[in-house]
Amino acid sequence: MGRRRFDHLVTEVSLAIDANVPRYAMWLALHDVGFDPDALSAEQATAFCSGPLRRFLSEHGFWLSPQAQVRVRRAVERYDPGVVTPEEHFARF
Repeated sequence: MGRRRFDHLVTEVSLAIDANVPRYAMWLALHDVGFDPDALSAEQATAFCSGPLRRFLSEHGFWLSPQAQVRVRRAVERYDPGVVTPEEHFARF
């Protein structure tokens, strides 16, 4: 479930900045702050969005407004990895 949370975090951030976030770099950034992306909890993902995310993005040439950062944090907080996404649902067929 933690890996799904990481994938969702990458997707939300990518949508917020209107560009693809470097996945491996974000993976490493999460490790740098002591989080395991494969077992990422909701609290850890929220903490990353509240703090290190802006620094990570600026290091890679992206900018995120404070309002967009709040939207990303809220989307990550609300995410339930147990709910099947429409993509996953249709991939079963």
